[in-house]
Amino acid sequence: MKWEAVIGLEVHAQLATESKIFSSTPTRYGAEPNTQAGRIDLGYPGVLPVLNRKAVELAVRFGLAIGATIGRQSVFARKNYFYPDLPKGYQISQYDRPIVTGGGLEVVLQDGSVKPVGITRAHLEEDAGKSVHDLFPDATGIDLNRAGTPLLEIVSEPDLRSAEEAVAYLKCLHTLVRYLEICDGNMQEGSFRCDANVSVRPHGQRELATRTEIKNLNSFRFVEQAIAFEIERQTEVHEDGGTIIQETRLYDPNRRETRPLRTKEDAHDYRYFPDPDLLPLVLDEPWIQTIASSLPELPRAKRDRFMASYGLSAYDATVLTQSRALADYFETGMRARTLDPKILANWVMGEVLAGLNRDHLEIEAAPVSADELAGLLARIVDGTLSGKMAKEVFEAMWGGGGTADAVIDQKGLRQLSDTGALESVIDAVIAAHPEQWAEYCAGRDKLLGFFVGQVMQATRGQASPQLLNALIEKKRRPES
Repeated sequence: MKWEAVIGLEVHAQLATESKIFSSTPTRYGAEPNTQAGRIDLGYPGVLPVLNRKAVELAVRFGLAIGATIGRQSVFARKNYFYPDLPKGYQISQYDRPIVTGGGLEVVLQDGSVKPVGITRAHLEEDAGKSVHDLFPDATGIDLNRAGTPLLEIVSEPDLRSAEEAVAYLKCLHTLVRYLEICDGNMQEGSFRCDANVSVRPHGQRELATRTEIKNLNSFRFVEQAIAFEIERQTEVHEDGGTIIQETRLYDPNRRETRPLRTKEDAHDYRYFPDPDLLPLVLDEPWIQTIASSLPELPRAKRDRFMASYGLSAYDATVLTQSRALADYFETGMRARTLDPKILANWVMGEVLAGLNRDHLEIEAAPVSADELAGLLARIVDGTLSGKMAKEVFEAMWGGGGTADAVIDQKGLRQLSDTGALESVIDAVIAAHPEQWAEYCAGRDKLLGFFVGQVMQATRGQASPQLLNALIEKKRRPES
């Protein structure tokens, strides 16, 4: 029997506010444990939550960007459960009346095809604290700094059919929230994390099968590995005649397997009811329209424009628009000089991204600015530098050596394009290798590389390759 995976993702995006969703406590990452947890976050008797307006604005930005319905009136509810890192004994969330309903994303898959993925809902909620298991030998520590941190939980439709599709969707969503500047997308710090709901059913069956939920996946690689393992595990259970248990599972990246955590709860287990301390959230139309007018050019539109305006391939345009900052870097370079967009794209995707990855930097901190990169590429175009020499100059610039022209002058790297000087070097090389020259003139074309190499060695790599090839060929056939 052929089996089909059915996957839906629940993504928790930490909203980019300076304070928590219902209190003025800061949300700075990396503070000492329990130093950013105020009375409201801890649920002290008599304290009342006050909704963070900025968190609401960021949620609306997201809903407008995905073409969703913005709830003109939404309601906060109490989701009741008892964990040590949830000091109130309940989480303030949204249930049957969320702020964002519907909408979707168009996800570009690896083969270039586009897959629409629906969004069921996106709702505002507060985060819980964190249990720390590795600091004390006989106890678990509780850090409540994250308690009350504003989250937007984004729930997809079960439209995904493979681990690869799930990762493509997650990357698309990750790009979008960063474009909108509603979330920094830092997965290592927990700002963008994912729960994956996975089930397997016979191919062609429309009814959904029993699902499991894999909690707290915080990297694209772990999402792909965890889902792939769970699909394989569930398929084997079905084929062996077993039954899938609805449960929550954790992913162990060391063993590359999921394992049970607890029986999966249903909505009624949480005993949702409207929070009596919070009035319904009512949004007026002028405010929503003001937010709509502030939206940036979105990733898909920017990608399409890069293809149409610059003649870039779908792949190049997708890479260059994976973040607003990277796209801005490319376009700044295009405005700085008259360049072939493909040349600039190749250098941004090649040397620049390689340098950023090597040095663990973001594009905003690139040691070589877009203007400086464009200046370097202009020296390739005007024949001052060969491609090989340009890479040497780029490395010097990346290390703080200044502009391309400064490095070129300092290192004496200008490409030798003087015809008379090159001909003298070629004549000397020919005189030193008469047998090889005779063979080359007799038709052994592969020896061209030998002579080019000898001249390059004699000129310390500064000869213009194009001019050099032409001059050697002219000496080979002086009558042509």
